[in-house]
Amino acid sequence: MAGVSRQQYASDIKIVRVMCTGRVDLAFIYRALLNGKDGVFIGGCWPGECHYLTQGNYGALSTLHIGRKLLEMIGLSPDRLRLDYISASEGSRYAEVINDFSSKVKALGPLGKGEGIDETVLRRKLEVVYNLVPYIKLVERERLRVPVRSVEAYNAFFDSDEFDKIFQDLVADKVELSQIMTILREKPCSAGEISEIIGVTPGEAANQLNRTARQGFIEFDESQMRFCVV
Repeated sequence: MAGVSRQQYASDIKIVRVMCTGRVDLAFIYRALLNGKDGVFIGGCWPGECHYLTQGNYGALSTLHIGRKLLEMIGLSPDRLRLDYISASEGSRYAEVINDFSSKVKALGPLGKGEGIDETVLRRKLEVVYNLVPYIKLVERERLRVPVRSVEAYNAFFDSDEFDKIFQDLVADKVELSQIMTILREKPCSAGEISEIIGVTPGEAANQLNRTARQGFIEFDESQMRFCVV
């Protein structure tokens, strides 16, 4: 309707059509970011108006919260990912929301540069998250299901301490471990060097390195005073 009504909206938006917002996979979002996009917008039916029995827009809402949490964890602004509800007849609203999102992403600056993250470091972080998407989706299915389908229930759960704990224990630690393994495959590093690269305290880095060493994935090379992959 926006085009038919000759509504003006940002020209820097690339539209990718899917049958339902529930079809928007977390991998799609992080692939777009890996390909240099500065933000991702998801637009779909209003809650309760999904054309499918699956009520896919609630799946999209879950993806939004998890995706934004992951962005924040790797040092990117969660505002680079947005979900809004727009019906097919709301051309004016579509143009308004798209223009608002475009202006806010421009204000954030280019992906990573706006947050002061080195390009190589940023790509490593995004690739780690992208490669872990199947695991993250498994955690979502097994531990992050919201029993009541309402926007309020979803927002309350993903803003809760329960979600934060599950995310930290099952997702954040896994992302940190994957980052460490990726870095150590490139070269041996000390706990201090690892902490600077992945953005955690030296104590947190040391704890993660020691746990990983106990699992037999890495070892401490005393001759170099560095951790390295076994």
